Amino acid sequence: MPLVRNPILPGFNPDPSILRVKDDYYIATSTFEWYAGVQIHHSKDLANWELVTRPLSRKSQLDMRGNPDSCGVWAPCLSHDGEKFYLVYTDVKRKDGSFKDTPNYIVTADHIEGPWSDPFYVNSSGFDPSLFHNDDGKKWFVNMLQDHRRRPRSFAGIRLQEWDPKSHQLVGPTKTIFHGTELDLVEGPHLYKRNGWYYLLTAEGGTAYEHACTLARSRNIWGPYELHPQKHILTSKDAPLTALQKAGHGDIIETPEGKTYLVHLTGRPTTQNRRCVLGRETAIQEAYWSDDDWLYIKDGPVPSLYVDLPATRDDTAYWAEQNYTFSARAGLHKDFQWLRTPEPERIFNVKDGELQLTGREAIGSWFEQALVARRQTHFSYDAETTISFSPTDERQFAGLTAYYCRFNFFYLTVTAHADGNRELLILTSEMSWPDGNVKMPLADSVKIPQEGKVKLALSIRGKALQFSYAVEGDKLREIGPVYDASILSDECGGHQAHGSFTGAFVGVAASDLNGTETKAGFDYFIYRPVEHESDRYDI
Repeated sequence: MPLVRNPILPGFNPDPSILRVKDDYYIATSTFEWYAGVQIHHSKDLANWELVTRPLSRKSQLDMRGNPDSCGVWAPCLSHDGEKFYLVYTDVKRKDGSFKDTPNYIVTADHIEGPWSDPFYVNSSGFDPSLFHNDDGKKWFVNMLQDHRRRPRSFAGIRLQEWDPKSHQLVGPTKTIFHGTELDLVEGPHLYKRNGWYYLLTAEGGTAYEHACTLARSRNIWGPYELHPQKHILTSKDAPLTALQKAGHGDIIETPEGKTYLVHLTGRPTTQNRRCVLGRETAIQEAYWSDDDWLYIKDGPVPSLYVDLPATRDDTAYWAEQNYTFSARAGLHKDFQWLRTPEPERIFNVKDGELQLTGREAIGSWFEQALVARRQTHFSYDAETTISFSPTDERQFAGLTAYYCRFNFFYLTVTAHADGNRELLILTSEMSWPDGNVKMPLADSVKIPQEGKVKLALSIRGKALQFSYAVEGDKLREIGPVYDASILSDECGGHQAHGSFTGAFVGVAASDLNGTETKAGFDYFIYRPVEHESDRYDI
C-alpha cells in the first residue's frame, strides 16, 4: 500500500487531540480567534479526514469579542468515557506581557455532531487543559501552570487535580506532577494508562523551531515521573533541513488492530526566511511500544514525511477547484469562518443568492469586523469573487483580502473618494506590529464606474501575490505591485516567535466607519489550488 504524505490536515490545524470511538477517529484542533470554535475532523482510516463540526457555536459557549489576535480557543482536548464526548478548551483573553488570562471550560455531548452543552467553568491557572478518564471511574484534569513571577519559570509545570462529573468542579488536592526539562515551556499535557504505568505526554520548547514532544511515566498518577530514555520522542529541532518542522504538541492513538500512532503539530517553511504560510498543521507518525514499556516513534525522533497508514489518501477533493455559491437554504459553506463574534447575523447573511456583508468596524478590529474567509491550504492558489457595493465616501470599503491578523494582510477594496466617486484602493498591513499602520498608495488606486459589479481576484504563487480586477464586460487586469505573501505567517504576525499561532486565510470583508451599516454583496467565491514548486517537499 502506498505511503501517505504528511500533513493529514493541511493548513491552519494546530494542537491536535485525537480520539477513537469504536471504528471512528476524531481530531480536534485549535481555532484561536476564528468562529465557530474548535474544528473536529472525522476519519475511518487515519488517512482521509472530513470536517464534521465546530462545536463552540453560540454565545453561551464562546464570545471572543475583544480577544487579541492569536488569543481565543487554545489546544482543545477531545475525549470519550464510554458514554459521552468531553471537550476541554481554553478561551484566552490575554497572552502578552507578564500575565495570561486563561479560563478553562468543559462541554459535553452524546453525539459528536452535538448538541453540545453549555460550558462548565473549571479553572484559570494555566492553559492547554486535558481530561483523563481513569479505569477506576475517576476523571483527572491537567493543565500547564503559569507563574507570572517566573520563579523560576513562567511555564511552571503540569498541574493535576480530580474533576467531579456530578458537581462539574475540581475536587481534592492539587499537585504539580511534572516541571518539564531544560527545554522549558512545558505545555499540552495528555495522560494515558498502560500496563500499570501512567504516561504523561507534553509539548516543550515553544511552538516554533525548538518544539518537541516529551514523554514521562510513573506507577502513581501523582508521580514521581521519570523521563523517556530519549527525553523528546519527537522533534525537528536538531534537523533543520527535514520537511516537517516545529514538530511537537502530540497525542497518541491506537487502532482496533493494536497499531499505535502519534498525531502532532508541524509546520512546512518556505523561502530562506523559513516562513510557514499555511500555519501549523496536523501530521501523523507511526509509533511502537518497546519491550521496556516505552513508546518510540518509527525512525524518530525526527518526523517522517511519509507514513504507513491503514489506507491510502484520496487527494481529489484537496486539489479540486472550490466554487462556492450562496443560497439561504444551504447557508454558509463549512469551509468558511469569521472572527470572534457569536452574533454572525450582525456581520453577514446569505440571501438572494449572495453573501451579504454588513459594514462594521475596520479590518483588523478585535471586536466586530465583517470578514468571512477560508483557510489557505495550498502554497499556490487563485481566488476570485464579484462584488456589488455602492460606497458614498472613503470610510466605506469592501473587497477581497488575504489575511493573517491585524498586523498582516493584503486587501483589494472597492471604495469611494470624498467626492463620492468609486475607486479601487489596495490597503496593506505588512508586518506593522505593534502600530498596525496601513499603507494605501494613491498611485495604485483606479477609478471605476459608479454603477455595476466588479470582479476582484488574487493569485499567489509561492510568496508572490498579485491582485487583479475587472469591471463588467472587461477582462481581468493586474492592479498594484507584486506583494510578499510569505508575511502571512506565524513568523511575521503580531510577534516574531511564540506569539502568533494561526495561519493565512483568504476571503471577503466590508467596513463602514460611518456606522451606517452599508452592505456589500458577493455572488460567489472561487478558490483554485495550483500546483507549484513550493508544494514539493520530498526531503
